[in-house]
Amino acid sequence: MRLAGSRLGLHHATMIQTSDIDTLRAASRNVVRRLGFMRSDLAATGLAPSAVHAVLEIGGNTATTARDLSEALGLEKSTVSRMLARLQRQGLITATAAKPDPRLKTLQLTEDGQRLFARIETFGRRQVRRALERLTTEERNTVYQGMLSYARALGTSEAPIGAGDPLAAQAQDLQLGAGYLPALLGRVTELHARYYSRAVGFGAAFECCVAGEMAGFLARLDETPVNATFHARIGATVHGSVSIEARPEGQAALRWFILSDETRGLGLGRRLLDRAMAHVDDQNVTRTELWTFRGLDAARHLYEAAGFELVEETPGTHWGKDLVGLRYARSHPDLG
Repeated sequence: MRLAGSRLGLHHATMIQTSDIDTLRAASRNVVRRLGFMRSDLAATGLAPSAVHAVLEIGGNTATTARDLSEALGLEKSTVSRMLARLQRQGLITATAAKPDPRLKTLQLTEDGQRLFARIETFGRRQVRRALERLTTEERNTVYQGMLSYARALGTSEAPIGAGDPLAAQAQDLQLGAGYLPALLGRVTELHARYYSRAVGFGAAFECCVAGEMAGFLARLDETPVNATFHARIGATVHGSVSIEARPEGQAALRWFILSDETRGLGLGRRLLDRAMAHVDDQNVTRTELWTFRGLDAARHLYEAAGFELVEETPGTHWGKDLVGLRYARSHPDLG
């Protein structure tokens, strides 16, 4: 499947040829068919395509209410309500009253739903991996950047030029970097405080803990080459970060992994984790551990895709909330 790449990138926006548009439309239809979206049981789930997408959005924590889901899928609220009712009857999701507005229902996957989510993710990754394995490294990079740009452009195609999300317009300028940046500590603390306040209900004690522990880490950043911090920014604004902290006996911990709400779903988390894992492998770290909570499914799937395995579950009270702590570990592929 070739998109006539020698032509598409050369036309100015005011000179786009009809033949180019039709070539891209045909390629898009082919992608939809090859991925199985024309089938009534997408990913062998027995669910309609819209329901499969709903499971993915809820499991990835990108849609936590019916309103979110309606906006994400572009479906009418009544259609979403009927679909969610069916998923509840099938035991795949739960809907509980949200705080502070009990009229909103927080959507979560049940254990059966989480298993289905994992199956769908495995199915989709296998399809994409098989396709990417047929491409050169340069072709993969072209596909990656092109698909992200095209998807963002489609997402704002109904708005006047320049009236869309300003971040989406700048996302192609997203840069990964390493090391300390001015105000990095404040920004990473802010992102943690906002996300975990909404997702778990943490308050000031958690925010102070993040700020204090990361401040101590940054003060020790240059003590060992294993210590490292990575960030993603657009212009001067940091939109994601992850750090590696050295531990005794050649081990390390992955800490303070966070993304801004605006960049979730753009693949940024995977890129940051890949960068961090390449670093620990280059430093011959034998074992890397991380700590998280049950229920943060999007992060959990990213960790598992990066090679982490669950090694311990510990129920307890954390910053005033009863949660199940999860400890993950990853061994060096050659030394573990």
